Amino acid sequence: MPRKCPYRIELSSAERVRLEATARKYTSPYRDVIRAKIVLYAAEGLDNDEIAERLDTPRQIVSKWRSRFFRERLRGLEERSRTGRPALFSPQPRRGH
Repeated sequence: MPRKCPYRIELSSAERVRLEATARKYTSPYRDVIRAKIVLYAAEGLDNDEIAERLDTPRQIVSKWRSRFFRERLRGLEERSRTGRPALFSPQPRRGH
């Protein structure tokens, strides 16, 4: 049985215009386009499973951005700086070379 999402999305006209512009802009970062489309589909009344299928993305990702938009509106879709320990990458020399 599909889960019922508690976050019902209703957009203002300004939010809709901004999200639609982001979703169709070829120069927008991919992550921004996907986030915008998630919210637009949610506003159309689609559930998370259906949105995930249409966008070929995990349902958990859809749920994350839907709930973040519900709580923080457009600001919630912005990229955030990471907290905690910085990612480290130290290439190891290949053996025998």
